[in-house]
Order: sequence, then structure tokens, then C-alpha cells
Amino acid sequence: MAKPLIQVIGSLHLDFVTTTPRCPSAGETLQASRFDINAGGKGANQAAACGRAAFTSETEQDVEVEMIGAVGKDDPYYATLLQPALGKSGVSTKHVVEVVGTNTGSATIIVDEGAGGENRILFVPGAGFKGMDDVNEVLTRSTSGGKIPDVVVLQGEIPRQTVLSIVEHYNGNEKTQVVFNPAPVWPQGIPGRTLKGLTTLIINETECLLLVKSMSAEGYHMEAVEKEEDLTKEVLEEIASEFHELLNIRTVIVTLGAKGVFYSQYLGSRGYLSAEKVEKVVDTTAAGDTFVGYFAAELARASARGEGEKDFNVEAACKKANVAAAKCVSRSGAMQSIPFGYET
Repeated sequence: MAKPLIQVIGSLHLDFVTTTPRCPSAGETLQASRFDINAGGKGANQAAACGRAAFTSETEQDVEVEMIGAVGKDDPYYATLLQPALGKSGVSTKHVVEVVGTNTGSATIIVDEGAGGENRILFVPGAGFKGMDDVNEVLTRSTSGGKIPDVVVLQGEIPRQTVLSIVEHYNGNEKTQVVFNPAPVWPQGIPGRTLKGLTTLIINETECLLLVKSMSAEGYHMEAVEKEEDLTKEVLEEIASEFHELLNIRTVIVTLGAKGVFYSQYLGSRGYLSAEKVEKVVDTTAAGDTFVGYFAAELARASARGEGEKDFNVEAACKKANVAAAKCVSRSGAMQSIPFGYET
């Protein structure tokens, strides 16, 4: 049986990570604990998570993974850090283009040890915008290998119109399923037409609030929720039902951090999973990306087995992604903290 193919279309960044006992106040200079330069970007992290999830042993992968993105021309960090990190994770970079006149995207990450490893992130898109703003060119790269992807994974760190157009292009395609993680949610929101027929929407609590607000402002019958603490079980179930009924989204997943995961299938199951116990949280930077990648890998495997929507076990896929995310937060860093499939 041919291996299923996942294409991750998104950002590649250099992560400049400072670990500190606490975040400094305005105007304050504080001695930090550690500084690292790592491979990152939500697109690259999710591609690495897909690739690592596919390793059934140290040498065997049962899912192909390709990264579609852009970096700065002749950037030494791409050749010495980003590309090797993706290669080690089982990800092909043949569709990554090098763009003249701009730098590879970067993220400055502050990891707050005093707040249990919570992070604050600022990113500069660089080539991730300049090299990904032509939708037709990106789609040409997606199809240039002659194989239709079984799963396409997208996030929000490349140009908004590119992401919206690609989601709309693949929605309703019988062969390709879309996993959309709108992180970050753009200030302009996401049009309802883009989400119609989406296979899987994965959002955290903050993104859930912003997305519901965006849908409400557009005129959809969705009551905006103001605070994360208002996202009770009953409210999440109502929101999921509205996404299913109004936009025909097949699966809605809301990651709730330490509280676990909520999942809902239009034609299947619905429920909550408790968060996996972690002895010590070290760094939460790539936890969400790990969850997305592991879930996408399970979706690709199901597609290869010929499973339809009713057959796909969303709960089991979320459980596997939950375990991987828990292992990720117990380690330092972003991409390098993502576990391999044979470790979970």
C-alpha cells in the first residue's frame, strides 16, 4: 500500500529563545537563565510533528511529509539548522523556496519559568510573507510532485489571502482533507465561506473566542463569548454544533491546555479528554503544533485505509496527539522537543 502524503503549507522561522525566571517589567533589565537559537515556525513545527509522528521505528515512516514554505536566499541558518532539523524529522524540503532580498522569518520567544514554562512570542515573517504571497505559485508547488496530498495542514503565519485561498481550494475535494489551525487568528478574522466544508478545525481557547467573534460580526447566528472561563462544556458543545450546522465543518477540536481537549464530529462522536499528567512542565512552545501534527498523521493513515468520516476514530486520534503534546512540554525547545512516534 502506498504511503499517504501530508503537505504542510506554512512558515519556517528561526526561534531566538530566552528562558527567564520571570518576565521583566517595562523599563526593567533582568538577567535571564538561558539563550538558544532553534529551528521553528508554526509551519515547520507542525511539519516536524507530522514527520516524527510517522516514525514507527527509528528508521521507518508510514506517512510521507512535505514542507511548502519560503526562507531567505543563502541564509546560513537554513542550511545548517532549519533544513537538517526538518530532514531529521522525516520531512522533505524540496518545495521550500529561497527568496532574494529578505531574511528567513524569525520568532523571539520568552519562556517564563516562574509561570510554569508559559511563553510569549513575537514573530517577523520575512520570507514567509514575500515568498508565499502568490497563491497560484504555492498551489503549483503543492501539485508539482504529481501526487495529490491526502492531508493539507495550514496555519496563520503566512499571508492571510494565501491561506484562505488554499483552504477554499481544497475544501470539498474528495481526495484531500484539510486540517486548519488558524494560529494566530488574523485581526480581520476568517470569512465563513472559507470554513465551509472544512475537514478539521483545530483551535485553542483564545482562537475559539476570536473565531466566534469573527463569525458573529459577519452575521452568522453565533453568540460571541467574552472570556476563556466562559467556555464551559455546554458553551463549547453549542459552538461546535453551530460550526457543524452553519459551516459544515466536519470535525471541531478545541485544545484547553491543562484542562484537556474537547472534540466534536458532525456525524460521529463528541467528548472531552483530560490532559495527560506531566511531572514537570518545562516549555509549552510547540505543544499545540505537536497536537496538530500527530492528529494530521492519524487522519492520513485513516485516509490510506479508506476510512470515511463515520469510520475515523477522532477520540483515539486526539488521545494519541494528547500524549505526544504532554511529552513535548516536558522538554525544552520547540521542534527538538517533539517526540517521535515510536516514543509514544
